[in-house]
Amino acid sequence: MTESNNLTYLITGASRGIGRGLTETFLSRSNTTVIAAVRDPSSPQSQSLSNLPTGPGSHLIIVKIDCKVPEDPVTAVHTLQHEHGINHVDIVIANAGISDDFSRVDSVPLDVFREHVEVNGFGPLYLFQAVYPLLLESARPTFVGIGSPLGSIGGMEQRPYPCTAYGPSKAILHWIVRKIHFENEGFISFVADPGVNRFPDTDMGNASARKVGLERAFQTVEESVGGIVKLIDGATRESAGAQLQVWDGTVFPW
Repeated sequence: MTESNNLTYLITGASRGIGRGLTETFLSRSNTTVIAAVRDPSSPQSQSLSNLPTGPGSHLIIVKIDCKVPEDPVTAVHTLQHEHGINHVDIVIANAGISDDFSRVDSVPLDVFREHVEVNGFGPLYLFQAVYPLLLESARPTFVGIGSPLGSIGGMEQRPYPCTAYGPSKAILHWIVRKIHFENEGFISFVADPGVNRFPDTDMGNASARKVGLERAFQTVEESVGGIVKLIDGATRESAGAQLQVWDGTVFPW
C-alpha cells in the first residue's frame, strides 16, 4: 500500500494509546479517510482527535462503538453510509480491548472472565459482521485484529503469565481473524501483536506490566504503532494472511 491510495480506515479504541497513534499516523497521510470509533464521542479525549494534523485531502470521522454493545457497530455503519456517504472501508483495525486482571485459573473471578470475553472476543465479531458489506466493496479488504501472544496456545510456555481472563479472550479474537482468512478468498486478515516480550507504553500496558512485577512498560506507543503500520502497509494475503504477526515482523505460533 502507498500513502496516496485514497484508503478508508476504521479503527476501534481510537481515543487513546495505540488506537490514537494509528489514527494520527493514517490521518496525516494524503487522500485518506480515517473513521475513529470510540466509546464516547463527546468525551474531551475523543473530541481532541479533531485537532490531529490532517494530510491533504484527508478527513476524520468519529463514530460511537462500544464493544460491549452489540448494536453499536451496526448503528455506526448506518451512520457512515447515510450521514457521511461512506460506501466502502478498506482496512478495519479491531484495536479496542481490555486487560485489567492477571489471575490464575484457580482464582479468576467469573464476572471478570466474562467481561474480557465480551470485549476482546465478542466485540471484534460484532464489528466484523457489521462492516462486512463495506469491506466487500473494497478492492483490498483488510481486517486486522490487535492480538497478543498471551492468547496463544502453541506458544503458551513462552508467555508464562497468569492471564486467565485476557488470554482466552484474545484466543477467541485470533480464531475469528484466522477463520476470516479461510472463509473470504479476497481478504487480507491477520492478527497484529503490538509488542513481544514487552508491554506497550499505554495505560493498559503499564498496568499489565506492574501486575507481572515490572515497574512500567518498556515499549513506547510510537514503537508499537510504527511496527503495526509497517505490517499493515506491507501486508498481502500471501505474506500476512492467517498469521499472528508481531510488530517487529516476526511470527508467533497460534
